[in-house]
Amino acid sequence: MTNRTEDASPHIGTLNEKPLHAALKRVIAEPGDRFEVRVGRFVVDVLRGSQIIEIQTGATSVLRRKLTELLGRRAVRLVIPLAARKDILRIDDAGTLVTKRRSPKRLGILDAFDALVALRTLLGDPNFSVEILLIHEEEVRRPRAARGRRRKDWEVHERRLVEVLDRISFDHPGDYLAAIPATISEPFTTADLARVLGRSRRHAQLIAYCLREIGSIRAVDRTREGYHYVRDFGSEP
Repeated sequence: MTNRTEDASPHIGTLNEKPLHAALKRVIAEPGDRFEVRVGRFVVDVLRGSQIIEIQTGATSVLRRKLTELLGRRAVRLVIPLAARKDILRIDDAGTLVTKRRSPKRLGILDAFDALVALRTLLGDPNFSVEILLIHEEEVRRPRAARGRRRKDWEVHERRLVEVLDRISFDHPGDYLAAIPATISEPFTTADLARVLGRSRRHAQLIAYCLREIGSIRAVDRTREGYHYVRDFGSEP
């Protein structure tokens, strides 16, 4: 009898699969993995034993409801790629490479919090883990269709994986403390954190907000400078 809550359907979700997503699926694949499996009312990217693995190359906010429901059934691992190195390719309508240049923007582990903030209420769940892949990718741009007298410009057509440069796992709330430099004195404010990280205070506030929701840091005081935080060592394994 077919198990309708876990139905392996190789064509579900793959017909419109983008190159980057497909390549990442091959990178993380292990023997015995099952792909595009229906669990409940959702189709998941990978089912590894009892663990669900989801790969998200876009905004994470769209996954919140799906992940919340899946976490009620099984352990879930979310894989998020970040472009630590990006080549931008412009290809014309004939398929000819016009230009290729290296993007000056290089994402790192701190940029993961831009994606994680939408899932902050899930990050402390013991059944939820996150893996960040720092990748070298190619962003392929093609001419956008002209509208009226408007000249053609370029739009992102697809993203391609060149190689995975590094993999960082967050398996426990204490793992997220890697975002806090060992050199920072406690208690610290988000202004202190921004200065040590070399980031804007707004970004430091976002990181602190996530860590506080996870339980990796806690506020011990509040002054005109803002909240004062300390690491919550009880979050460490």
